[in-house]
Amino acid sequence: MDLFSLSSEKMQSESAPLAWRMRPGNLDEIYGQDHLLAPGSPLRNSIERDKLHSFVLYGPPGTGKTTIARTIATVTKSRFEYMQAVTAGVNDIRKMAADAGERRKYYQQNTILFVDEIHRFNKSQQDVLLPFVEDGTLTLIGATTENPLHELNSALLSRMKVYMVHPLDRDALTQIVKRVLEDRERGLGQLEITFADDSFDLLIQAAQGDARMILNILDTLSSSYSDAQGRLLITPALLEKICGKLIVKYDRSGDWHYDCISAFIKSIRGSDADAALYWMAIMLEGGEDPKFIARRLIVHAAEDIGLADPFALIMANAAADAVQYVGLPEARIPMAEAVIYLCSAPKSNSSKTAIDAAIDAVRQQEKITVPAHIADTSHSKASSLLGKGIGYKYPHDFGGYVEQSYLPPELGKATFYKPGSNGYEQKIRDFIKKLPGK
Repeated sequence: MDLFSLSSEKMQSESAPLAWRMRPGNLDEIYGQDHLLAPGSPLRNSIERDKLHSFVLYGPPGTGKTTIARTIATVTKSRFEYMQAVTAGVNDIRKMAADAGERRKYYQQNTILFVDEIHRFNKSQQDVLLPFVEDGTLTLIGATTENPLHELNSALLSRMKVYMVHPLDRDALTQIVKRVLEDRERGLGQLEITFADDSFDLLIQAAQGDARMILNILDTLSSSYSDAQGRLLITPALLEKICGKLIVKYDRSGDWHYDCISAFIKSIRGSDADAALYWMAIMLEGGEDPKFIARRLIVHAAEDIGLADPFALIMANAAADAVQYVGLPEARIPMAEAVIYLCSAPKSNSSKTAIDAAIDAVRQQEKITVPAHIADTSHSKASSLLGKGIGYKYPHDFGGYVEQSYLPPELGKATFYKPGSNGYEQKIRDFIKKLPGK
C-alpha cells in the first residue's frame, strides 16, 4: 500500500491522523500557493489540461508538495507512478522506465513518475533517469526540501522547471484551521473548540508555515484535552504543554544556513543593526554554531569595514574570544555588541579590493623577481657576491620616508590599494597624498 492508494475506509477512520484526513482533495483546497495554483496560472493550467512537463516542487515540509502530486494523480490520464528516493535503486528506475516505454509503445499512454525527496537520488540514479526524461518516456515530478540547484545535476535540472513552494502565511493557516473546525466528517467540527486570550496567535506561530504541524497540534489537543461533552478551550498554557519551547526551523547544512548568514552579513553591510540582530537571533535559536557566526563577523570586519574603522576587527575578534571562553547564552551579549558596532561603523572594502588586485597581478606575471636593492642581506657576502642591498635607502635615515621602488621592475608603479573616503581611511588617504612621488 503506497501513498496514493490508501483506502477510503482508513481516510475516514478515527485512528487516521487529522493531517491525513484533512489532505486537500483538489487544487482549490490547497492554501497558500496561489503563485502556483491560482486559476489561470501556468502550472494549474498544465495540471487541468493534463499536459504536464517535468518539474521540481521545492519548499519546506508541510506546504503542499506531495498534495499537489496526489491531485495530479487523480486527474491525469497518464499512468502515475510513485517512488520514494530513499528506498529506490538504479534497477527500480530502469524497470519503471522499461514498463513506461512498453506502455507508451503499445497503449499510447504516458507515464508520470513522482519522486519524493528527489534530493536523495545520487549521481548514478540521476544519470539513469536523464535519458528517459529527455526522450519523454517519463514525465518526472520531484519534491524536495533541499535546494535543487545544489542537489540535482545540471543535465537533469536543465530539463525540468523549478517551482518554489512557500511556507504558509497567517491567512493560509487560518483558512486551514477554519476548515478543520467546520468539517464534521474529516475534521473536528463535531467538537466545540474555542481559543482563549492570544492562544490562536501562538498556534499560528508554533506552526511556522507548516500545515502538517498545525494539524498535528490540533489533533493532539483534541484527542488529549477535550472533555466528555466534546468541549475544548485552547489556552496559552495548554499550547505550551503540547509545543514546549518554540523551535525555529533551521537547517544547519541547507538553504536556511546559507540564506540566513547571507542576510545577516548584508544587513551589517547595509548598516541595519535591527535586521542584523534579527538574523543572528534566528541562527542562535535555530542551533547554529556561534563560532561560525563569530568567524563571519571577523571576515566582515576586515572585508566590508576594513581601514575605515580598524577597531572593528578588534571588536569582532573580542566577540569571537567571548564565544570561545564564555559560551552561550552569555556570549550572545558581546556578539550583539560587536554586531551593533559593525553596523554603525563606516564601510570600506579597499583592503579586499587591494589584496585581490595584487593576487591577480601575481597570477598574470610571467616571472617574478625581487629587486636587488631590497633583497635579503643577512649573509655577509650577499652584497659583494650577489649585489643584494646595494642602493637601498634606509627610510629612518631620511626622516621616516624616502622615495624608492619596492616593486619588481616588470610592474613599474602599479597601484593596488586605493583608499576610500570614509572614517579613518580618510586620514590614510591624506597621508599617502603627502608622500613625495605619490
